[in-house]
Amino acid sequence: MSWLTRVRNSLPFVAKRETPDNLWIKCPSCQEMLFVKEYEENLSVCPRCGHHGRINADTRLAQLLDEGFELLPQPEVREDPLKFRDTKKYTDRIKQARAKNPHRDAFSVGSGLIDGRPAVVGVQDFSFMGGSMGMAVGAAFCAGAEEALSRGCGYIVCTAAGGARMQEGILSLMQMPKATVMTRRLREAGLPYIVVLTDPTTGGVTASYAMLGDIHVAEPGALIGFAGQRVIQDTIREQLPEGFQRAEYLHKHGMVDMVVPRVELKERLATLLDYLQPAKAA
Repeated sequence: MSWLTRVRNSLPFVAKRETPDNLWIKCPSCQEMLFVKEYEENLSVCPRCGHHGRINADTRLAQLLDEGFELLPQPEVREDPLKFRDTKKYTDRIKQARAKNPHRDAFSVGSGLIDGRPAVVGVQDFSFMGGSMGMAVGAAFCAGAEEALSRGCGYIVCTAAGGARMQEGILSLMQMPKATVMTRRLREAGLPYIVVLTDPTTGGVTASYAMLGDIHVAEPGALIGFAGQRVIQDTIREQLPEGFQRAEYLHKHGMVDMVVPRVELKERLATLLDYLQPAKAA
C-alpha cells in the first residue's frame, strides 16, 4: 500500500472506493495488464501478444463441445494404495487439490457434439496436482475411450500434465500401457483418436497416449516434451536451439501435425472429424 493510499484511507471525509481484487490479470508472456473480463472473453488468450493461458477442464469442455453435453462420472479407484508420504500425506494432497477443484481428479470426460458431429472429449486439468497421471486419470481416460467405442464416434483428448504421479509409483506407470491398449482398440474399430497438446504436456503422458493420436494438434507456444530442457542440456552438454520443445518447433520438425489457435480449435476439430469419422453404411 502506497503512502498516498494510507493517507486517503485515514481521512474520514473521503469516501473509500470498493474495488474488486480480480479485475486485472498480468500476461505471463508480455507482462501486459489485462482486464480479466476481456481476457476470458478472448478464451484466455492475451489479445496483445497471443499467449495462450492455461484453462481448467470445465472451461475447455465448454469451449469445444456444443451446449447440452454430458459429463461422464469419474471412475472410483483405490486412493493412496502405497500409503505414500513425503512432506505431506498423499491423502492430504488429494484433499487439498479437491478443495480447489470441482472434480475428483485431473481427467474429466464430456460426451456430446462438436459443431453437430458426435464426439467424446477428455481433458486433463493441470491445476489438479499438475495434471499428473495416476490410477484415476488412467481409469477416466479408458472410460472416455469406452464411451467413444459404444457411441461409434471420435475420441479427442486435450493433454496437460507434468507426467506420472510419483505418489502412486509403479501403479501410475502402469497407466501408460493401459491407455495404449485403449488407443489400439479405437484404431481397430476405425474410430479417430485426436490429441490436442496444450501447455504443458510432458513426462509419462507424452511417452504414452499424448503421442499415439491419428492427428496431433498443438496450441501455440505449448511446451511439449519428455524430459526437461535443463536435464537434456546437461546430459548432451550442448546448447539447445531457441524454441526447443515448443509447439512451433515440434511442428517444424514433424512431431506435430498442426498448430491451431484456440479460437479456431473447435472448427478445426469438427473438420478433422468429418475427414476421419467412418462413413455410415447406407
